[in-house]
Amino acid sequence: MDVQSTARQHPAMQPREKTCATNISSPDFAWLGKQPYVNTWERMQQQVQRIQQGASGEIIWSCEHEPVYTTGRRGIDNRRQKNLPATLIHTERGGETTYHGPGQLMLYPLISLRSRKLGVRDYAYLLEQSCIDLLQMLGVDAKHHKNLPGVWKNNAKIAALGLRVSHGIVWHGMALNVSVQQKWFSAINACGTGLKTTRLSDHMQPPPLVELADQWYALLCRRLSAASEKP
Repeated sequence: MDVQSTARQHPAMQPREKTCATNISSPDFAWLGKQPYVNTWERMQQQVQRIQQGASGEIIWSCEHEPVYTTGRRGIDNRRQKNLPATLIHTERGGETTYHGPGQLMLYPLISLRSRKLGVRDYAYLLEQSCIDLLQMLGVDAKHHKNLPGVWKNNAKIAALGLRVSHGIVWHGMALNVSVQQKWFSAINACGTGLKTTRLSDHMQPPPLVELADQWYALLCRRLSAASEKP
């Protein structure tokens, strides 16, 4: 599958370079629209290989998915019911079982940690912080959780994090609950904690996903640039 062939219908979502002042170019960007999860997963695997081989550069993809549950490489079973209302896919990312579907904004940065001299934990914090930056820009006060991954609003998870690192390239990413139907989360125990999930639409009238994606991309580039400029 050609990862470069996706049509782009929004002018603000064209691939861009060097939006941040740094000696490392900002990743390209593409809005993929609504995608089956498996298609995007396969594209990520192929793109990671291209980056590793030097045949392609970093890229950030954003999309929403058709309903699906995914689980991480440890395969921790945090289902609340045996039969889930959508397909469950086992992946190589970190994290437990979570839901992806319409009304949820996915951000998939494929980034060379080695080139940027970033550690995995520093990158995870930076990625979460870019989501917090986005929410705060919209007037929603969200924070890191002291002991749990993701982004949280009043002890409810608003964005999930799951990453995979292969030969210095980090991939998978984050899922921001924008207007996703909450019924899908009732089938799983988020992070195995019993804590609730929340959505951007519970706190404001959210902009279209494509606009949020563009803003999130710019904020993440800013964070990556600042991290790359550190001595």
